[in-house]
Amino acid sequence: MAGGGGGGQLVSVHPEDLRFHVELDRQSYCDLKITNHSENYVAFKVKTTTPKKYFVRPNTGIIRPNDSCVIRVTLQAQKEFPPDMQCKDKFLLQSTVVPPNTELEDLSLDTFNKDGGKVLEECKLKVVYIPADAANANSADEGSGTSNLKQNPEGESAVQHLVNERDAAVRQTHHLQQELELLRKRRNRRNESGFSLKFALLVGLIGLIIGFLLNITSSSSSGKDEI
Repeated sequence: MAGGGGGGQLVSVHPEDLRFHVELDRQSYCDLKITNHSENYVAFKVKTTTPKKYFVRPNTGIIRPNDSCVIRVTLQAQKEFPPDMQCKDKFLLQSTVVPPNTELEDLSLDTFNKDGGKVLEECKLKVVYIPADAANANSADEGSGTSNLKQNPEGESAVQHLVNERDAAVRQTHHLQQELELLRKRRNRRNESGFSLKFALLVGLIGLIIGFLLNITSSSSSGKDEI
């Protein structure tokens, strides 16, 4: 089933084995691309001889006709290197045709059982461990400075997530600063309008007092003239 997908095979798998760059206390990743070469809906399931050692997502799925799916297999962090870096772990990929428009929740428990004359294709995948030193040496020889990021896309995704959060925080801070500045302007306008009203009232009161005094002065002058 691995390879170009000829000979009436439902799906092809690339790469044909799982290669992990092993470093102590660090996870390692390997992506499998499964391609459906048929005109049918194909369900698949991934099994391993050591399920506690690996994390497979998705481990079950449905591929539409002439479509593909990428499966990420994660090797959990190891406390020690295996003897001679040899690994006997194996993976098994099972695939079978299912009715059109089948959803994942529609799959029955016996979907991947061989009984009942069902056509069930299987592909065995070996696991290959590569020392981290060898991987780094190959990267240096090839002049590929992005090799580590390609081997650890989840780390790159985490960095991008932090960058997005930082940008969002900056935008939020800028927005809050704009709102604060608007509130200050509104408060200043209220204070200015309040001051203007008080000043106008004071000027009016002073005008009334001056007018009253002028009237009194005029009346006094008129009285003296009459005498």
